[in-house]
Amino acid sequence: MNDLLLLGRETAPDLQLPGTRSTALPIHALHARRERLRTVLLLLLDAGMVFAGFTLAYMLRYVVQFGRAVKYWKQLTDFGSTITLLVVATLLVLALKGLYRLPRNAGWLSQISIILSSVTTAIALTIIVTFITKAEYYSRLIFAFAWIAMIITLGLGRFVVNSRRHRRWAVGHDLERVLVVGGMGLAHQVMDNLQDRPSLGYELVGFVADQTHPVAAEPPVPETLNRGHIPELPMVIAREHVDRVIVALPFWENHQLPVVVEACHKLGVPFQVVPDFYELSFDRVTIQELRGMPLIDLRENMIQGWNYALKRVLDIGLVLLTGPFWLALSLVIMIVIRLDSPGPVIFSQTRIGRKQRPFKFLKFRTMVANAEELKESLLEQNEGSGPMFKIKRDPRMTRIGRFLRRTSLDEIPQLWNVLMGEMSLVGPRPSVPEEVAQYESWQLRRLEVTPGVTGLWQATGRSNTTFEEMVRLDIYYAEHWSVGMDIRILLLTIPAILAARGAY
Repeated sequence: MNDLLLLGRETAPDLQLPGTRSTALPIHALHARRERLRTVLLLLLDAGMVFAGFTLAYMLRYVVQFGRAVKYWKQLTDFGSTITLLVVATLLVLALKGLYRLPRNAGWLSQISIILSSVTTAIALTIIVTFITKAEYYSRLIFAFAWIAMIITLGLGRFVVNSRRHRRWAVGHDLERVLVVGGMGLAHQVMDNLQDRPSLGYELVGFVADQTHPVAAEPPVPETLNRGHIPELPMVIAREHVDRVIVALPFWENHQLPVVVEACHKLGVPFQVVPDFYELSFDRVTIQELRGMPLIDLRENMIQGWNYALKRVLDIGLVLLTGPFWLALSLVIMIVIRLDSPGPVIFSQTRIGRKQRPFKFLKFRTMVANAEELKESLLEQNEGSGPMFKIKRDPRMTRIGRFLRRTSLDEIPQLWNVLMGEMSLVGPRPSVPEEVAQYESWQLRRLEVTPGVTGLWQATGRSNTTFEEMVRLDIYYAEHWSVGMDIRILLLTIPAILAARGAY
């Protein structure tokens, strides 16, 4: 079972020296064998969960007799052919929909969406076959129960696998060893992200540098992580037992990309390329083809026209639907704030909204009444990146304010901003005018979207995310928006708040 959750590492062979013979498996064979075994074990787990789901449905229908009374008693073994068909159909559809090709650190929500559609398809196919063969034990209710039960059991199985994986990754077990190609700028950001987020399941081996380093504003990555140069890449991959390569070359070194790709292909090591659109200021591009020639075009903001109207309807509907709960909770919070410290209950501040329009941003007061006057004396303690001002242990915070910030309950009054159309439930966080004045031109793109109570970067990292990453995530959100994305971000925000990740 441990092997199912994340297979242990198999030792990769050293490179074969000239004039010698090696009986060890090549690197690509080791990777392929490990992936095949992992897939087989996941298939067995899913098959077991399908069987468990149908068994649960059988218990509900024939033992508990949930629903209409059972006229003809059937044993579970009477459904043998149906269960076999259901298992085969479910695994086949799951495979066709790409569940077994997902990255091993794919989120549970990504997997559950595939499970939901696959189970629905598999149940429909099984019902059709059962109806055509006119099986005497045909029962529509048992298939309805099986549909629900299988989604639950398959989802639960994947949840257990994911939880176990993340626990093992957190203590340094079963990590995928990653080598970064490049040693400046973009590679620096990639390596910082790999080191800051062990929950992704990666272990940074180091980097191989390009041969020349032009003068850059950013300092290079520490040389202690340097494992060589690009011509030595095959040797480094074998010596360091690398599982994955991430190519993060600056745009002036893109001529070395074919060398890297060829080395990875020969060794069978998967690789990914981080496009250096940062230096080119291309944050939103689409790639088309003209008779084999790639054409790059700018991607448009999706939240316009009918999409904007649809998003607005969704915002108002969700706020009004949950309004009574938030209103009752707000009354309690207001009383506690009043008892905790002198000053107004609601804090109002000018923020910059969509199309750079200023508006009054509302929050429950979490600091002393003269917090803005004290800000000047605390500028040296600022821990925020870019133009943001953040202090983890802000001395201006009140006792109840610290709790409200940690749980994000101080954001509740912003639901009024949502009703007024000044904010949305999901979108970039609004900035104060002083911060917007420091924006670079490409960062102003985040102001094309209505600011939100929560957003993509809050759901994935909250205050632990750097300002540049926040802006890029905000731009990505604007260019790929959908109703499903909004719902998913709202769902992802819940565990982020409960875990208080980066909230201060």
